[in-house]
Amino acid sequence: MNEFTIPIVFSVVIGTLSRIYMFRTDYRQYPTFPHGMIIHLALGFIAAALGALVVPSIMSEEFTAVTFLTLAASQFREVRNMERKTLTEMDTLELVPRGASYIEGIAVTFEGRNYLVIFISFVTSLAYLSLNIWASFVAAFLAFLVAKKYMTGSKLGKIATIEHSNLSFEGAGLYVDNIYIMNIGIPERQEEILNHGLGFIISPKNFDARMTIGNLGQRQAILHDLAISLGVYRDSGTPALVPLIKRDLDDGRIGVFILPQNKNVELAKKIISQVPTLENAIRMPTETKEKGSDQS
Repeated sequence: MNEFTIPIVFSVVIGTLSRIYMFRTDYRQYPTFPHGMIIHLALGFIAAALGALVVPSIMSEEFTAVTFLTLAASQFREVRNMERKTLTEMDTLELVPRGASYIEGIAVTFEGRNYLVIFISFVTSLAYLSLNIWASFVAAFLAFLVAKKYMTGSKLGKIATIEHSNLSFEGAGLYVDNIYIMNIGIPERQEEILNHGLGFIISPKNFDARMTIGNLGQRQAILHDLAISLGVYRDSGTPALVPLIKRDLDDGRIGVFILPQNKNVELAKKIISQVPTLENAIRMPTETKEKGSDQS
């Protein structure tokens, strides 16, 4: 046993534990299956080992060992591709699919969390070898707080307000408030929708939020999370019962129409507010205008 053994083992343990914490399961979590979790925990362990080995390699002047980080980066990119492919194939079997934007967000998250593990292990190892074990505990805690900040993104409730709204028909047209959803001409279907359906109005808090919630990928993420949490009152081959979101072109509000198995209004509002704001759906046109005016 040399002088680096204990610091490396300690840093690997801290990094692996941080990956386990990041792997908390909630109603959106993927993967939920044991084998999928084992794969990602193993990758987290590898990431922790890589981060822990950087400082000892430099102190031992084994600079070629650091080049393994570039190899790790390419492997973690393959993790993103693997998740994207798996989720895309699974999405074809969902009654309410996630959509390409949501899938890409999940895939990027799994890749990014491995880099966070490398960062935590690296900081822990650096503090241990530079100072002592107590300093490494403090460094690990601070690094974990930084990682936690970047681990969780924004939620829909921060950029929009959610209100329950009654469903109504004007002739064959289905409306949520004054937002047209779709055309349902069969009286039996209309009665079914009024009995089982729920409607919500999501109002953006500013112009940037209006662009974000108008994104089709963001809208699909809302419908998927509602369907996963509340169930969905439909089966394949019933287009009239498909949940839909339509936009008011005048003020940017969106009307949400769903047919849940669990018709709980307050729970549905909470779920909508907790839907993640997808990174590739975020738009900030007001900041673009401000930067453009500064440059001119």
